[in-house]
Amino acid sequence: MTAPKSRSTRHSNHRLAATASIERPATLYELKKCLDSALPLRPRGAGTAPTDCNTCSTGVIIDMTGLDNLLNVDVHNGTVTVEAGMRLRALALLLAKRGLELEGCYDQSGRTVGGAIAAPCFGPGIGNSATSFSSQVLSLKMATAGGRIMTVTRNQENLLHALRASYGLLGIICEATLRVRSLATFSASHSIATIEKFCAVATTLVSTDIGLKFYLMPHSDRVYLDVRRYSVKTRRALNMPWRFKDWRENKLLPRVLKLLRGVVPLAAMRYRLTDSISGATHGFLNGRLTGTGTNAMAASQWPRHGSRPKVYYSTWCFPAAEASIVIPAYVQFCNTNFADSGYRCDMPVVGYRVQQNADSLLSPAFDEPMIALQTMSTQEAGWEDFVIDLAEFAQQWGAIPIFSQSRSIRADYARQAYAGRIQFFSQMRRKLDPDGKFLNPYFAQYF
Repeated sequence: MTAPKSRSTRHSNHRLAATASIERPATLYELKKCLDSALPLRPRGAGTAPTDCNTCSTGVIIDMTGLDNLLNVDVHNGTVTVEAGMRLRALALLLAKRGLELEGCYDQSGRTVGGAIAAPCFGPGIGNSATSFSSQVLSLKMATAGGRIMTVTRNQENLLHALRASYGLLGIICEATLRVRSLATFSASHSIATIEKFCAVATTLVSTDIGLKFYLMPHSDRVYLDVRRYSVKTRRALNMPWRFKDWRENKLLPRVLKLLRGVVPLAAMRYRLTDSISGATHGFLNGRLTGTGTNAMAASQWPRHGSRPKVYYSTWCFPAAEASIVIPAYVQFCNTNFADSGYRCDMPVVGYRVQQNADSLLSPAFDEPMIALQTMSTQEAGWEDFVIDLAEFAQQWGAIPIFSQSRSIRADYARQAYAGRIQFFSQMRRKLDPDGKFLNPYFAQYF
């Protein structure tokens, strides 16, 4: 790879400061009043996306976190109805008290229900639950650009498929009915491998009916594996080890890595310490504390809301069938980029197996199973140039972007990656929002 171009000649669709006003409705009546505005509108959930998908430079941002009520739990039919602003973690805890859990797969439980439906949300799901969280939506209510509250059910299959991963472009999701099931405990086995050994079995792992999450450390030749299986013999799961694991990985570790930059000025020494601390964190926590769990326990709570993220990230989805060759190529990219630019990420890359999912029109796994690679770093200086190079690498390897999580997506590539589905979605968007009220400048380049 050639050395990166100067910052002044490169483009990155990084987050911009929004000057729009913010409304936080707490009822459907207040939400409908917000829609009376003739200004551009953008709905926002937890506000954690690393792209400009939920911002607008003018107009009104509608913060949906005030609509956060649990409306109904139907144990007999296995459903829960909830307002869109409730956080996944809060919903999971309420269901767990009733012996229930969400069927959908998720690993960012700080997100809102509406946000997890409107943009892809996935995690280390087992079996059928390895599809996107939005696959579990049975019906929903949305506010249209004209201010009408519209109910969409499974009888309107095409519209429901379009609303899953619709990024708030068709309307504002304000309520959803989701599948739930009885709490199921899984066993989690943990192991450490070199990248070469992991790649030797990667194709087998991604095609097996398991929950797979892994932590890839490109600069120290280590992969930490978390493999999950349901079993009737699984012992009772404890919540505290998983909460401790989440705190160590997603709160303490980033803070420690940031602190190192201030006290260890020599990059070579600092990166050795960085990799040692990350390896010790994942090796100890995964190996000793978290042998059994449930989806509600094991879901990470990051990312957290904040105007300036503590961890920068960008996610791309690669064909699972090519995992054994894509992952070594990704490692080589990281090493080459570091040699050329002097920048490298200080956090492990988090990977997930994502099952094929064709019930969402803009699903990144519409055509085949995927491996999602979530590249993360606490280092801001150099990150913008790095994600441009990462996007170029991903696009060379045929990766599928996620509009809310993939940085620096070329518009022509996005249209190619989603084939005719973007055109079909755009036609539906123009019918529901003919004046482009929900179409902010970020999405206008793609739709």
